[in-house]
Amino acid sequence: MDPTIRGNYDSGEDFVLEYGELRFTFNERDFSERCEQAARRLGFVEGILDPGELEDLVNLAVNGEIQDPASGLGDHVNDCWPELVGPADRSLVHWMRRLVFRSAWLDQRVKEGELDVRFDEDLQSFTYVQPDRDDEPVELAPEPSWTRVAYIPRSAASEN
Repeated sequence: MDPTIRGNYDSGEDFVLEYGELRFTFNERDFSERCEQAARRLGFVEGILDPGELEDLVNLAVNGEIQDPASGLGDHVNDCWPELVGPADRSLVHWMRRLVFRSAWLDQRVKEGELDVRFDEDLQSFTYVQPDRDDEPVELAPEPSWTRVAYIPRSAASEN
């Protein structure tokens, strides 16, 4: 394989994200988990989502809206819609898609040997490093927060 040509991420054929010449395909479980991770990272959800909530979150990422909510999360999105949209680069949907794509892009770079994953003891989290640059950490652009309009699943709310 030519090292200057990067491979496309592929875990299935249920969902497709394209950016430029990159085409990433996902199976349903992989895409759903990445959507949930993205929403958590953005501060929009906390706790574990039930299947209906996850369905609404995936519909939001795929369709850019939730027409027929399957859960309280869908109702919450529709109730808070004016605060979730805005300029394209500042909308919740844009950032969810961006983080799903970024996570798959990073995973593909690990698979191809361009990046490694290391555990950072100080931060108590994993980080991506560049092995060809003395394990220099990959700096990821910070993402905005939607905690002010976060959805708290009933299961998480009952634990508090």
